[in-house]
Amino acid sequence: MNLNSINITEIVEQTKTQLQEDKTLSPALKMSIELILVVVVMLASKLGLNSQNSSIPPSKDINRTKPTREKSEKSAGGQKGRVGKTLTQTETPDEVQVILVDRDFLPKGHYREVGFQKRQVIDIDISKVVTEYQAQILENEQGKRFVGEFPQGVNGPIQYGVGVKAHAVYLSQYQLLPYNRIEEYFSDQLGIPISAGSLFNFNEQAAALVKSSGAEGIIKAALQSPHQTLHVDETGINIGGKRRWLHGASTTWWTYFYPHEKRGKIAMDEAGILPHFTGVLCHDHWKPYYQYTQCQHALCNAHHIRELERAWEQDGMQWAKDMQTLLKEMNKAQIDNPDLDKGAKQKYREQYQKILLQGDAKCPPPDKSSRV
Repeated sequence: MNLNSINITEIVEQTKTQLQEDKTLSPALKMSIELILVVVVMLASKLGLNSQNSSIPPSKDINRTKPTREKSEKSAGGQKGRVGKTLTQTETPDEVQVILVDRDFLPKGHYREVGFQKRQVIDIDISKVVTEYQAQILENEQGKRFVGEFPQGVNGPIQYGVGVKAHAVYLSQYQLLPYNRIEEYFSDQLGIPISAGSLFNFNEQAAALVKSSGAEGIIKAALQSPHQTLHVDETGINIGGKRRWLHGASTTWWTYFYPHEKRGKIAMDEAGILPHFTGVLCHDHWKPYYQYTQCQHALCNAHHIRELERAWEQDGMQWAKDMQTLLKEMNKAQIDNPDLDKGAKQKYREQYQKILLQGDAKCPPPDKSSRV
């Protein structure tokens, strides 16, 4: 373990050797010094930790520096072979404007129309639409009145439509905009005044609709499919001023969040996904996840990268640096070419296993037979 170019591990080992060789010290004093050495090692190991080499979240790493982005060899713009998003003309435009030739500038002669050259412009119209419903009132000879029936959901003299509500929920729950920003958007861009209380109510209504529609069950069933890798994590959140834990489970297409007052297995069981999952569970090596023995376990390489960084920075482990480099290289290769051939995959596996053997040699597991 190195700290500011000082080899803490070496100094501690030298001190331990001196303690063993010095016969003038009492056993009690030796034990006290050894205890102090343990405390020194524990404190020193924490001094060099940050969000880049440990599980410390970036939000709590006050001294973190933004990593410099490596200069890419690729040219600016779209890359060769990528799937483009080129606009294509539609056969059913919303509006057609015919542009006639100004015949005043044509040479004299007779002309006949032979067709049109088409160009289309895709644009958006940001505006509010007010629909007024007028229910007819009829009165019979006895003076009894009958009023036409308003559409379902039209209950008051003035109200927000489903389009406004859906758009507000989208901005709040998917784009994650704060309520005050959404208020400004509706007021400035659409001329529609909406309060934070109304936005909150829209979210409540949407949540009730999702619950009643059975969508939650569909999402859970999709996440429980055994033929996939399920990514799970948990993070602290604040609900009504109280500390809670937000448990997340996701695949490429599905995501499920579950807030709970507890962080461990009790909450995970109540979420109702992991107890029934038999595929590959990818997580951050937190022990409660291993209590689900019916599935296979894979560990998050983002966490591995940070732990390997610490092993290299503080302990000088070359194998850790090599493994970090290899993991980044494999990740880049997979992004650049999702269909890696068998030869390339086998080459990476061999390199991976070779570095693991080097790590085992440098950092052997503890001798279980020596435990009391």
